[in-house]
Amino acid sequence: MARRALGVFFGVPMLVAVVMTAVDSYRRRGKKPKPFPSDPPGDVTIGDGAVRTYTYGQDLYDDMLAAIEDAEQQILFESYIWKGDEVGEQFKRALTDAAARGVEVYAIYDGFANLVVSPLFKRFGPRLRVMEYPVYNAGWRFFDLRRYGRDHRKILVVDDKVGFVGGYNVGTAYATEWRDTHVRITGPGVADLKRAFADFWNLHRRAEHGRRPLLLETASDWEPRIRVHRNVPRLWMFPIRAMYLEAIARAYSHIYMTHAYFIPDSDFVEALTSAARRGVDVRLLVPATSNHVVADWLSRGYYGQLLSSGVRIFLYQGAMVHAKTSTIDGRWSTIGTANIDRLSMTGNYEINVEFIDRELAAQMERIFETDLSNAQELKREEWDSRGVHKKFTEMVLAPLRPFL
Repeated sequence: MARRALGVFFGVPMLVAVVMTAVDSYRRRGKKPKPFPSDPPGDVTIGDGAVRTYTYGQDLYDDMLAAIEDAEQQILFESYIWKGDEVGEQFKRALTDAAARGVEVYAIYDGFANLVVSPLFKRFGPRLRVMEYPVYNAGWRFFDLRRYGRDHRKILVVDDKVGFVGGYNVGTAYATEWRDTHVRITGPGVADLKRAFADFWNLHRRAEHGRRPLLLETASDWEPRIRVHRNVPRLWMFPIRAMYLEAIARAYSHIYMTHAYFIPDSDFVEALTSAARRGVDVRLLVPATSNHVVADWLSRGYYGQLLSSGVRIFLYQGAMVHAKTSTIDGRWSTIGTANIDRLSMTGNYEINVEFIDRELAAQMERIFETDLSNAQELKREEWDSRGVHKKFTEMVLAPLRPFL
């Protein structure tokens, strides 16, 4: 009886999730997202370097490809999704050309995220050192939960000059159809991105990746206003969640958060609701409809508690907002790859950059205001009056929250 009850408890939500995903995929066929407002790339000087923010994919790709073309010594490229489409081919050609002129090129992509990419695209020349992070990485250690995280990071580092990090994957649709956020960093912060890439490569390299580890000589100097945080499930390290909780606990004026998938744990919900109850202006921007319908429904299960405590929720309209950003009190900001869900907070390899700088925070607030111009606020009265079928669906799917 216990086994049957457990099977029903998890089996029914899984079945509902599969059906919902199939129906949603059918409904999306042939549909294009609507145009959305975006800010031009903006530069902020921090110490001996600069940070440029991107909110439109084509702007980002142009600068990334230009950096690759200018590379003289080394390129480190890592992307969770690397599509085999027009944009993906542009990056593949740029990396291949760089290797042909003598630049040392390393590339990493996630095998599971690119299962649908043609095997022909994944054939790289011998001069490129390419790692496909395995679909199954546990080997005979199938009980070792540390070996099941996906490589969800997006990094590009060129020489010692420039580094890129943020939410954008590589693909044609992301260039113009998705609203995301990325940054370009110059100065001492580049060294931390180089170390992040090298540590991942060395942790997961196999015989086909060469006998020697990837050794990098990085500057000993560092910029205290720019801090790189990495989730490393293999080492049971998850500092990004702690970074968020500490920053929210310190908030006294306002918290502006933009997240593609928002499925928080109880501590995270408590942190946000406590901030709202003590008078902090807490605003959460999420997609009205994301590319993962189940994630949308799981996220809605938290709306009632958030709204009742005073958190304001805004639903982005017409296009997918894929950003993973927050800014607090006009002083603190973070931009990176981690969503607010279990997979990102305590599951996948992620990387977020923490900025403690007023000028960058002001820029992030301007970006947030631009996004709000394309969003509708969800009011408490509207939420409470939703249909019984919606409340029932939220209840049925609730057991899946701890897994996503």
